[in-house]
Amino acid sequence: MKKNDTYNLYPEIEVFDKKLIKLGNLHQIYYEVCGNPAGQAVVFLHGGPGSGCNPTQRRFFDPAHYRIILIDQRGCGRSQPQGAIEQNTTDDLIADIEAIRLALAIDRWLVFGGSWGSTLALAYAIKHPTIVTGLILRGIFLSRQSELDWFLGQVKSFFPEPWDTLCNYLTASDRQHPLIAFEKLIFSDDVNISVPAAIQWNNYESSIMSLLPRPAKTTNNVDGMTELARARVQIHYIKNCCFVGEIDFLVEAKAKLAHIPTQIIQGRYDMVCPPISAWELKNAMPQAELHIIEDAGHSAMEVGITSALIAATEKFKGLI
Repeated sequence: MKKNDTYNLYPEIEVFDKKLIKLGNLHQIYYEVCGNPAGQAVVFLHGGPGSGCNPTQRRFFDPAHYRIILIDQRGCGRSQPQGAIEQNTTDDLIADIEAIRLALAIDRWLVFGGSWGSTLALAYAIKHPTIVTGLILRGIFLSRQSELDWFLGQVKSFFPEPWDTLCNYLTASDRQHPLIAFEKLIFSDDVNISVPAAIQWNNYESSIMSLLPRPAKTTNNVDGMTELARARVQIHYIKNCCFVGEIDFLVEAKAKLAHIPTQIIQGRYDMVCPPISAWELKNAMPQAELHIIEDAGHSAMEVGITSALIAATEKFKGLI
């Protein structure tokens, strides 16, 4: 790859296999497979927590080369029950990824994760280091309290308007503790309360995703129940520090992942997951290549980030 090479998304593709697999006594996990049925396996781990997958994410990979597996995590997207937080922890998600790998008879695979998906990719690789042929990680999030504190308030130093919009949705007495207040609203049994609050919560993150502003969603152009599921799962994870416990990802990555080729793609002006985490992860993983995209924020759909992600998938072609 030359420094100035630009890569575009591959054309739209359809899935050739999709299933709901029952795992445990509650959850059915949706996964889909597209691309080359006999190709090099890669698994895509979405962000959020709570986001779910979409067809555009298939297009980071050459469909003639890769066997592409996308998974909607517990409670997310097309997995059922939508928005469920019971039996929904990081360990559960790792077990689901592994169960799907075994169901597809895949020996080893490339793991691709962005934002929360980078956390999950690292956690999965730490637990199953012999299964992972390589890591492509975008917008690094290590589930540290400092990162959560940034997202839940400190980012207002750069984006005061979105933060004020979020807080102004609440009563004056609730604005000191917006996470607790939004949790109460979003988990209300009354959808006339929960759905608008969920849209407001999700709009906050959307408004700080990219270097240049994006139009906010409204109640007229969104699926309210999908928005609600996303917000419920995200708040559930944030309240529990993403269920990583005492894991120090930097220490664990240095000890267990030094043999795994890794590409880290990070927007210079990422306001959701600030670049310091990517820098520190690179320092813990000397074999990793860190690509700072100077004209980008957090979104995978910014031109520089998209190009770098596809360049990474090109680089990993043929990796065993």
